[in-house]
Amino acid sequence: MENDDNGVIGFNVEEEPKWVKVTLEDGTILQIKMEIVAIEKNGNDPNTGLPVYMIQATNLMRMLKVPKDLIKKSGNEDRGLYR
Repeated sequence: MENDDNGVIGFNVEEEPKWVKVTLEDGTILQIKMEIVAIEKNGNDPNTGLPVYMIQATNLMRMLKVPKDLIKKSGNEDRGLYR
């Protein structure tokens, strides 16, 4: 019989995730952090009885620095960045 308290669970983030700064060998500098989107209870472990949680998360990335020689233009410079 399935437990009635399974499913998506509300949560509070106690500490804002930190950005991790990464410098690549090619000179690019990135900042990356994980953001939790949802948490779901998925029953209990049959061996220990402990609850099992599934976590949906996404990684956010931003570029702080990109060496100019790595930037390749497509030939459509006049169209703008977001077209």
